[in-house]
Amino acid sequence: MPPLMAIEFLCRVADVLSDYLGGLNEDVIKDNFVIVYELLDEMIDNGFPLTTEPNILREMIAPPNIVSKVLSVVTGNSSNVSDTFPGATGSCIPWRAADPKYANNEVYVDLVEEMNAVINRDGVLVKCEIYGEVQVNSHLSGLLDLTLSFANPSILDDVRFHPCVRFRPWESHQILSFVPPDGEFKLMSYRVKKLKSTPIYVKPQLTSDAGKCRVNVLVGIKNDPGKTVDSITVQFQLPPCVLSPDLTSNHGTVNILSNKICSWLIGRIPKDKTPSLSGTLLLGTEFERLHVFPTFRVGFRIMGVALSGLQIDKLDLKTVPNRLYKETVVFDVKWQSRLYQTWTIAGFLTSRMMVENPEMASLLFWEDYELLEICVCALSKSGRKKCSRGAAKSQILV
Repeated sequence: MPPLMAIEFLCRVADVLSDYLGGLNEDVIKDNFVIVYELLDEMIDNGFPLTTEPNILREMIAPPNIVSKVLSVVTGNSSNVSDTFPGATGSCIPWRAADPKYANNEVYVDLVEEMNAVINRDGVLVKCEIYGEVQVNSHLSGLLDLTLSFANPSILDDVRFHPCVRFRPWESHQILSFVPPDGEFKLMSYRVKKLKSTPIYVKPQLTSDAGKCRVNVLVGIKNDPGKTVDSITVQFQLPPCVLSPDLTSNHGTVNILSNKICSWLIGRIPKDKTPSLSGTLLLGTEFERLHVFPTFRVGFRIMGVALSGLQIDKLDLKTVPNRLYKETVVFDVKWQSRLYQTWTIAGFLTSRMMVENPEMASLLFWEDYELLEICVCALSKSGRKKCSRGAAKSQILV
């Protein structure tokens, strides 16, 4: 097994368990050991990944809930495996149910980003990058083909796609072409590097002498993102030489945790004052000055804006028939000018569809060389003469 396949499989196992159990830690795994065992039994077979799509796994193994736990205690049957085989298992699109139907067809696309920045003691930005995800919540009936395009895709690095994404359109035109799974899923993840600024600033000042250290920390808006910045928190680890801290703030609450971590919960920054934390730290008797300066960790949340600057341009939706794949059974059929051509089932039906509706040719991609070659040869006047791929490419106009 390739090393990257093993890493990808472990990441998929972690995602599935987190989705099923609402989190992933030792206690959760112990409390739901039966479901974890059943999921692993379906996801891997004889050392090879088998079924890793959450939609299929949900049809095979019911997620835990209070009702299932009560029934397992009453009946003594702890198995959550369904007796029916999932309909999408034998489909060419295993991540989507066989024929979903919804009263209201809707799809939501969200950009969820996390900023990771390092600022030195002088306030100079050392590193700033963003890890982001494109999360989709799809409730669409039938078989639909979606195309998502960005206004500035060139800023994206280290992209990672859901299996439903066709790689060739992204590689050639930087667009996402896919048939979406049902419900919530992560369409892609990305990274944006070398950002030049952060939306908020933190200015700590620490001065120490005579066995005491005076602390003053200011937090404010640096670059207004146009949306409300909330859930602001500041945390730092008190040095081991600190015996007792005495810290207060003019806004928010300050807590000293048992592991000597100072947590300052600010929330939203008020308009009439700048939040500040001040106080003194009493050092040990053998320490005259503070020689170890703490590292401050700042967290915040902004709704409705992407700090990376990534913008979604448009989302196109098409209803397409199930794509027919080439079969080994062939037959002869009479066509225009009464010439005969050996056709495959897929070539015949696709060519007829394109003759009746020429605009349907836009659904084909260049990876369908074999299917395109069949269509061109069938519509030409060369009879049974076999066409080459070069000829097919030269005759097709999409």
